[in-house]
Amino acid sequence: MAKGKKKLEVVQLVCQETGDQNYTLRRKTGGEKLKVKKYSPRLRKHTVHVEKRK
Repeated sequence: MAKGKKKLEVVQLVCQETGDQNYTLRRKTGGEKLKVKKYSPRLRKHTVHVEKRK
């Protein structure tokens, strides 16, 4: 029997310092919120980005 596919949701990564939504990605539902260091074009340096569900 084939297993059902996992649902993907669209999430946006928001910069904690500026509040800008710089990145969009698709990930499996559930789990903890992402906290990733990504590049912020406005500040021109790497900052912590957190997940915001659409």
